[in-house]
This record gives sequence, structure tokens and C-alpha cells, in this order.
Amino acid sequence: MNKKQNLITPPKVSISVSVRAIGNSRGVVIPKAILEQLGIEGQMDMSVEDAKIILSKPKNPVRKSWANDAKAIATAGENKLIAGDFNNENDGEWVW
Repeated sequence: MNKKQNLITPPKVSISVSVRAIGNSRGVVIPKAILEQLGIEGQMDMSVEDAKIILSKPKNPVRKSWANDAKAIATAGENKLIAGDFNNENDGEWVW
């Protein structure tokens, strides 16, 4: 038996939600049960398809590759200041 055959697909449920004012924007509250069912926390990707708003798990979570990217930049020697120091001539008098 295939593992995919063991998965139980929950029935499609349509829930009516209100669009609310949030500052200068508008938003909806997504029920906790739906977020838990999808395993979504924090960030989501949003797109529009066929006049529908689609929310899904992020394909590329924010900052996921930043540590590896920083190591690659340092290894390549590209982590030097581009514009140099921004010291003023009187900065030597400052005590930190």
C-alpha cells in the first residue's frame, strides 16, 4: 500500500469571515483550527488565482539562507566596507 493512500483528506469546509479594517488596510482572521490543520505559523505566501486569494506555506522562508550567504560572502572576501569609515575629524574626542 502506498503511503499517500493512508492520508485522510479532510472535507472541504467553507467558512464565512468578515473583512475588517486594520489601520489603512483590510484583513480577515483565520481560525486557529485551520492554521493548525495546514501547519502554518508566522509567515505565509499570498497570491491571487482566478479571483481567489491563495494563502500557502512559504516556499522560501525569510532569512533561511542568510547564514550560508554571509559565510560565502566572507569566504569570497567581499565583506569589506564599500564606502570606508564615516568618522569625523573630532570623533577621537569621544569616549565610549
